[in-house]
Amino acid sequence: MTTPQPPDTAPLAQRQLALVDLLDRLLAGGVVITGDLTLRIADVDLVRVDLNALISSVNVDVPSPFEEE
Repeated sequence: MTTPQPPDTAPLAQRQLALVDLLDRLLAGGVVITGDLTLRIADVDLVRVDLNALISSVNVDVPSPFEEE
């Protein structure tokens, strides 16, 4: 018979995680979002959109670029 794992070492799929906690963890380290969108009709590219975004929280180590020093 196996013993259950303590909550700190349980796999992420078995743990309850609030959306706020997930966003906090992602923003603490930063998130990079990339994507491509192409609107095509009859094999003719009409519109192409490239998305590159870096989303991160602002703290003492990384100050906001919008605040005056």
